Amino acid sequence: MGILNVTPDSFSDGGAFNETDAAMQHIAEMVAEGADIIDVGGESTRPGSDPVAAEEESNRVIPILERAIPAYPDTFFSVDTTKYTVAEEALKLGAHFINDVSGMQKEPRLANLCAEYEAGYILMHSQGDPKTMQQDPTYDDVVNDLYLFFKEQVEAAQAKGVERLIIDPGIGFGKTLQHNTALIRELKSFQSLDCPILVGASRKSMIGEILNDRTVDDRLIGTIAVHYHALINGANIIRVHDVKEARDSLAVFNALSAK
Repeated sequence: MGILNVTPDSFSDGGAFNETDAAMQHIAEMVAEGADIIDVGGESTRPGSDPVAAEEESNRVIPILERAIPAYPDTFFSVDTTKYTVAEEALKLGAHFINDVSGMQKEPRLANLCAEYEAGYILMHSQGDPKTMQQDPTYDDVVNDLYLFFKEQVEAAQAKGVERLIIDPGIGFGKTLQHNTALIRELKSFQSLDCPILVGASRKSMIGEILNDRTVDDRLIGTIAVHYHALINGANIIRVHDVKEARDSLAVFNALSAK
């Protein structure tokens, strides 16, 4: 899954792809480099970020989807949103997934919407909202707490008619470094839920923290290492900024995993 942030304030590439032509060029590059899914987001969810009105988010995302979906019929498009109206507009255009970072906590009707359009639904776990989520994240047992969360939300989404569900532990979304590393080590704990597991750690602060405050633009090797470890432990999809390098690591992983 290649990341396309069409925002002015995302933590890594904010402002780089706000214009539709620049966004389309980046999609072309990611598809050429081997992205299977393009995840388009119009609202930054970095720690401390402010929410964006639905109309503004739509104005950022919809013009790109209008051009990109028909231009790349063999590529899946996901929309990173928690807003019903944005999701509905995207699905009407043919988007294949809704990527809900709130895991159905903010807008439960997103599951109904995905069922109506026969779209996939990505359930991510987050504690709190982006503005406050990193202030003091606490869990009784982070792996078990997330397992119980996913079990409940998966059952609820299935009851609403969603057939294609993906779960994402939400690395960095209301979690300390210790929480994040525990989740990546114990990804196999979520396999019994019988949903593909997505992991998105690309360039995130956990990598900077491990590497003694390494800057965002110098976390590529750390990202590859974290995602490779996630693949070993059961991840099925990795969400990345650097598609070529991720695809290379996946090719090596698949070759070494072949029996």
